[in-house]
Amino acid sequence: MDTYHKYLPTSHADEKWGLTLLDVGYGTIPEAYTYPNEQQHPAAYRFKWEQGRILQEYQLIYISAGSGIFESTNGGKITIREGAVILLFPGEWHRYKPQDRTGWSEYWVGFNGKIADNLIRHSFFSKKKPVFFTGVRPDIIRLYQDIVDYTRHERSGYQPLVSGCVLYLLGLVYSLSKQQALSRTDDDHQQLVQKATALLRENVETKVTIEEIADQLKISYSLFRKVFKKYSGIAPGKYLLQLKIDRAKHLLLYTDKLIKEIAYDLNFESEYYFSKFFKEKTGVSPLTYKKSYSPKH
Repeated sequence: MDTYHKYLPTSHADEKWGLTLLDVGYGTIPEAYTYPNEQQHPAAYRFKWEQGRILQEYQLIYISAGSGIFESTNGGKITIREGAVILLFPGEWHRYKPQDRTGWSEYWVGFNGKIADNLIRHSFFSKKKPVFFTGVRPDIIRLYQDIVDYTRHERSGYQPLVSGCVLYLLGLVYSLSKQQALSRTDDDHQQLVQKATALLRENVETKVTIEEIADQLKISYSLFRKVFKKYSGIAPGKYLLQLKIDRAKHLLLYTDKLIKEIAYDLNFESEYYFSKFFKEKTGVSPLTYKKSYSPKH
């Protein structure tokens, strides 16, 4: 996973919507890496571990891999593991960092607005419980990726769209926390499949193989394929190809990339093979799909 972050302007009209996105990003922090990298972020967001930090916004941070520690005034000190969601509150002192021996992969969004304030006012979220353990979930990663995609180009009207994604993300985290309160038993195989789908989604634009995914999960390829198909209903190789088609659809509609560039980004053998496969799965060629469904047409 590469690194991305963006700090966004907002207008008075955006603020009237009730929820505005202020910043978004993701990245992988290597082992024994100084965190955070102060050169990458505006002064208001920088902090040193010794002093901590106070923000004037909410942030929702998802740790998809690795481990670390989090501490806040009301939440105390909490050990962070993969699948943790950290909610930061405006005006609340906090600090967090990955463990030197593991590093971590993180996604985050920063936001403000009356809708978020209302959720806190009615005790849906509390400063005393700022961390939720949802497990490694591809649906959460997909929401962050969608937000990133929509903010890359800042097309007209994107703020209400991404604020809707943030609200959905908050709703999903709240729902999962309630489900876990009712039942704390985890199925190892289901969690394995969730981790696998998250890894596949994060590597949709790399040359990762299913064997490499199985190796990362420390399971044999044959058992991994059997378990994945049992719980998802589809073989992992086919699942990865479907992710590539979904990604190709987005790139066709929301970027100006040429079809051959998309084929290259998604690691197809050639533009011809990509176009042939795309048509087999969607019923139309990539060019027809772009002309028919692009919001610019």
